[in-house]
Amino acid sequence: MAVYVIGDIQGCYDDLRRLLDKIEYDPQKDKLWFAGDLVNRGPGSLEVLRFVRGLGDRAITVLGNHDLHLLAVAQGNTRHLGKDHTLDSILQAYDRDQLIDWLRHQPLLHHSAKLGYTMVHAGLPPQWDIPTALRLSGEVEAVLRSSQYPELLDQMYGNEPVCWSDSLSGYDRLRFIINAFTRLRFCDSKGNMAMREKGPPGSQKKPYLPWFMAPGRKSQHQRIIFGHWSTLGYLHIDNVWSLDTGCLWGGKLTAIRLKKRKAPKPIQIDCPGARKPRLSKA
Repeated sequence: MAVYVIGDIQGCYDDLRRLLDKIEYDPQKDKLWFAGDLVNRGPGSLEVLRFVRGLGDRAITVLGNHDLHLLAVAQGNTRHLGKDHTLDSILQAYDRDQLIDWLRHQPLLHHSAKLGYTMVHAGLPPQWDIPTALRLSGEVEAVLRSSQYPELLDQMYGNEPVCWSDSLSGYDRLRFIINAFTRLRFCDSKGNMAMREKGPPGSQKKPYLPWFMAPGRKSQHQRIIFGHWSTLGYLHIDNVWSLDTGCLWGGKLTAIRLKKRKAPKPIQIDCPGARKPRLSKA
């Protein structure tokens, strides 16, 4: 059995199928992990959701910011709905309720003690070790899976607070956790997150650093896989792997095969691109 992790798909269903062909994916034996952002902006968001849901326990996906955005829009929150979205096919599908219900029951973080890898869509603040991150992801997941989830989806938008504190409570606490797991790219050495910084490393204002380079990061000895950062592209440095290689924008779609002892290497396909990079807002 092989376990493959795949970066941001964002509705690029045909590219996903080509990548699965390249890795010779065997649905009877292999498992797939998805680093979030299954949907939006690409032409096949509905097909991607149906495919991943149909894999059952052969697939694990974490929630990305675009996945959460879909959940919010499905509840009627269209205040942040961009012109370049491709969510209508899901919202108008006969099985939309089943797809939405399945999606809101997915985790924000997945940790495999057996394989020794942790997967998250965006990043971890330097103050969090893996047990802390698992506990905090569980706080949000519990609300998403409860009758209170529409209010959470309404309250999750915004960039404040920017720094973690155990004393945070209510929707400020939940919003920070969501932003860290699904939007984080840069922070300073104290963990203050810079949500407006979206370029590649080196483009950010001082004193911000890529989150995985923050000094004293408590998760630095753990192997972490993430997506979200298409301007970063594929990166393997120390114990982190970045897998968003901009398939949506005409880059590549990337997978890695997890192995206990050997560091995984990228398996990639070229993508035609469904959007131009200048349209990106997140």
